[in-house]
Amino acid sequence: MAEYDLSKTIIPYLDRHLAFPLLAHLVETSLFPIEQVQAAQYELAKGTNMIDYAVSLFEQLYPEESIPQEFSGKREKAVSTNERLQQEAQAVLDVIENPDVAQALRQDKNQNLPVSQRPLRQQITALYNFGQFQYTYGNYSGAADYLYHFRVLSTDTELNTSAHWGKLASDILTGKWETALEELNTLRDVVDSRTPSSLLTSPTESAALGQLHSRTWLVHWSLFVYFNHPQGRTLLLETFLSPTYLNTIQTSSPWILRYIATAAILSRKSATGNTTSSRVRHSIREIVKVIQTEEYQYQDPITSFLKELYVEFDFEAAQRELAIAERVVGDDFFLGEFREEFLDNARYLISEAYCRIHQRIDIGDLSERLNLTKDEGEKWIVNLIRETRMGADAKIDLEKNVIEIHRSPLPVYQSVIEKTRGLAFRTQALGAGMLQPHQSAQQNQSQPVEGAR
Repeated sequence: MAEYDLSKTIIPYLDRHLAFPLLAHLVETSLFPIEQVQAAQYELAKGTNMIDYAVSLFEQLYPEESIPQEFSGKREKAVSTNERLQQEAQAVLDVIENPDVAQALRQDKNQNLPVSQRPLRQQITALYNFGQFQYTYGNYSGAADYLYHFRVLSTDTELNTSAHWGKLASDILTGKWETALEELNTLRDVVDSRTPSSLLTSPTESAALGQLHSRTWLVHWSLFVYFNHPQGRTLLLETFLSPTYLNTIQTSSPWILRYIATAAILSRKSATGNTTSSRVRHSIREIVKVIQTEEYQYQDPITSFLKELYVEFDFEAAQRELAIAERVVGDDFFLGEFREEFLDNARYLISEAYCRIHQRIDIGDLSERLNLTKDEGEKWIVNLIRETRMGADAKIDLEKNVIEIHRSPLPVYQSVIEKTRGLAFRTQALGAGMLQPHQSAQQNQSQPVEGAR
């Protein structure tokens, strides 16, 4: 299933250190020749200070060749650079090791410290350089610690933004998902605040274009967090289906629809509760509309499964797409561990849609549509009716081997509520959009002309 692999599409939006786990996964799945993947790993490793890792990859690729001398020189240079940067940052490290001083710094940067204890700007920058170097040779926990303390001390907006990205990458690579989620939310606020200075914004590009690039990179980095944090799938839907990020995805990275669709399927059963947000409960409906809109740009078996099920109502085609989608999910780096859960929830969606348009259902026929044997289908359907809200409407007749659906008709007023649910919000958003250009024009007219005094 190499044609559906997104690794080559996603890696350009990742830091090289974040790309290593994806390449290691490709080695395990054997979707591509191992020699090609190892060559890619080696090219990435050469650009870091992880000399031993690069040497081991070289030995795997070229077992009969001697190790180039350049690695010895790089190792010596890395050791000397590490010692130099540590000495330059030592003054700041001594300051932050004092608990009282660290608490004062957290409250108000340098303002709460006596003048004699305030680190100089170049000393603070040295802490950033030291943390960045720790990251380049794989000491991610150390890098996260140093970059955190740098942000506590620094007032440099540009370096603080860069430190945010480095801290997020370090938390991801150390598997600290709670901390990584907090850092992701903080960085998202920084990116959304339209700050002109950003690690991903060059001086030659506009602020709006730079913000689009930053959001695109943030969307890709956030996949690590959202598919490892316990509440990640719900948080992904709430973030990616918001107008701002959905527009970013449709504009620059439509392949992210795979992950939104999968998160919506994985969250379908839990979305029936009252504790979930309206966006999560109606996520399937929203994502199907987006899939239809963006079909000309991107489609895969996962998005096609939802389209066949909810747009075409072609259960045979949905069944075929689900069989392929199961393999695609199993091979995907972010989705692999959700394979069984995905399949179970997808079967639930098929059953729900099938029961919605039929009143009398043959259990054998439904089992076939779920890719189950007759006995497996009977057990699965019984458990489904017992565990979900279908139990109030569905009754099983084991003698005739059928399910009978008895639904009370939906009241007229309830139909009206369903149809007009989002009307007020859409009207408000339309009004705000119409007022914004007028307010901007008024602000421009109210600004004094330079020199007119």
